[in-house]
Amino acid sequence: MARRKLIAGNWKMNGHLDHLRELHGIEKAARAHPQVDVAICPPATLIAAAVARVPGLAMGAQDCHSADKGAHTGCLAAPMLREAGAQYVIVGHSERRADQGETDEDVCGKAEAAHRHGLMAIVCVGETEEERDESRAEAVVTGQIAGSVPRDASADWLVVAYEPVWAIGTGRVPTLDDVSAMHAAIRSKLAETIGEEAQGVRILYGGSMNGDNAADLLAVPNVDGGLVGGASLSADKFVPIVEAGATLA
Repeated sequence: MARRKLIAGNWKMNGHLDHLRELHGIEKAARAHPQVDVAICPPATLIAAAVARVPGLAMGAQDCHSADKGAHTGCLAAPMLREAGAQYVIVGHSERRADQGETDEDVCGKAEAAHRHGLMAIVCVGETEEERDESRAEAVVTGQIAGSVPRDASADWLVVAYEPVWAIGTGRVPTLDDVSAMHAAIRSKLAETIGEEAQGVRILYGGSMNGDNAADLLAVPNVDGGLVGGASLSADKFVPIVEAGATLA
């Protein structure tokens, strides 16, 4: 099944209003390569301003609460993010699983909330270096798929991002064979979890993708795009990844 490449940038806790100037070059690349979906997930404080400044570029959020409203100080609900102009939301990022103690159940609830309010949910899964060294990587990741992906999920609103946690921000990248094996295992587990819809779900690679390695990574079977961290903060670094995706679309 043909799946459109998605190149999504995660700015994490970086950026202020003046940083939005980087979006103009990214929007230009997105317009030049309409065969690829491009999105940027800035801090929530910048979503509305980013949408206003570059309306042609899809924006996403980096988290949402599972509830639509309530006494949850400091949290943001999916309808709030949608109102701000977000089209995507990242849930279950490894940094939130580690730093905020999020469980698979938490992530599943957030993905369901995203769907209720018309957001594309990017559900993140991935193993630590210790888990990989102990030969538990595939079991950990497929277990996260089983627990984090809603049973009624469909390719219309679900994206999965595989993050080898030990590669994020380190410059280390798994071998292409390792990436291929893990993405195939994720596809197989998705099929067990949501049935035929699994063939349409895009699986992104999310570990230190950059302009130098993007073409090789995006050519791997079942790699349907990238969840890009540091390189997405700069148009000069992010646009080559978009262009690599376009050549393979």
